[in-house]
Amino acid sequence: MSSIVNGFAEAVGRTPLIRLGVLSEETGCEILAKAEFMNPGGSVKDRAALAIIEDAERSGRLKPGGIVVEGTAGNTGIGLAHVCNARGYKLIIAMPDNQSEEKFRLLETLGADVRRIKTVPYSDPNHYQRVAQRLALEIEGAVWANQFDNTANRDAHERTTGPEIWAQTDGKVDAFVTATGTGGTLGGISRYLKKQNSKVLTVLADPQGSALYEWVLNGQLKATGPGSITEGIGIGRVTANLEGAPLDTAVHVNDAECVKYVYRLLREEGLFLGSTSGVNVAAAVQVARRLGPGHTIVTILCDTGAKYQSRLFDRKWLAEKGLTESIQSVDPRIRAHG
Repeated sequence: MSSIVNGFAEAVGRTPLIRLGVLSEETGCEILAKAEFMNPGGSVKDRAALAIIEDAERSGRLKPGGIVVEGTAGNTGIGLAHVCNARGYKLIIAMPDNQSEEKFRLLETLGADVRRIKTVPYSDPNHYQRVAQRLALEIEGAVWANQFDNTANRDAHERTTGPEIWAQTDGKVDAFVTATGTGGTLGGISRYLKKQNSKVLTVLADPQGSALYEWVLNGQLKATGPGSITEGIGIGRVTANLEGAPLDTAVHVNDAECVKYVYRLLREEGLFLGSTSGVNVAAAVQVARRLGPGHTIVTILCDTGAKYQSRLFDRKWLAEKGLTESIQSVDPRIRAHG
């Protein structure tokens, strides 16, 4: 009835696929969502964090008692903190100051040395990723995790998440859709699924303000709309993990749709999830409607809503962002003025 795994590392992965019943009935498709929030560190990024650490260990770059440095919007840092605790490494995190307060507190609780970095464009030398790179060079015994361009991230998903999806659906996948930040999840899973069946439609779900929607469709990095409330997804460059990914198309999801589906998942499916999951499920519904009834669409449920309570689930914050109207039909307890 049960199995025993050896520590945190062996508990990562093998997450279930959840059929989203209301949305499946509504679209006539099977909309299946990989429950990555059930990883032991609470997000899909546990896979990348573990793979990056193990790759650094195998290469000899990370020595016993060493230091890991990373620039992160939160979830990869949280995964790294768990792995570092389990293996005796110190962790230094550079994180942009526009992330939710819950993420900062959680990372500090987990023992990470968290540096709050002013939010600036990637081209700025003081961008949080560049700060992390400099810190790793300056600190003796430190390695830079480099989640965006370290392809151990993508390879982990090609090696584990993709095969899990294929096995769980008995190879009956018509489309796979997910948002991307580092490119690891989308890059790795799309590579695996396309190798199994070239007809699987692979789709990027992109939030407003990101440049990747235009890149996939037209080959140009160009932002679509204003910045988004989402955290950790939607960027303005093509990472090493995303480069060469076999993507067929992209769909755009604005903040109103994202929030609407976060609340639909909560009220209709009983799933308390973050904004990236809202983007992913909204995009999966778009794809289902394009393909028509009878198809199977798979997406990712990235993390829980616990790290976003002061924002995404706060009535005053939603009102300030002009987002209450989009969810009143889902949750009538939300009023226009909070």
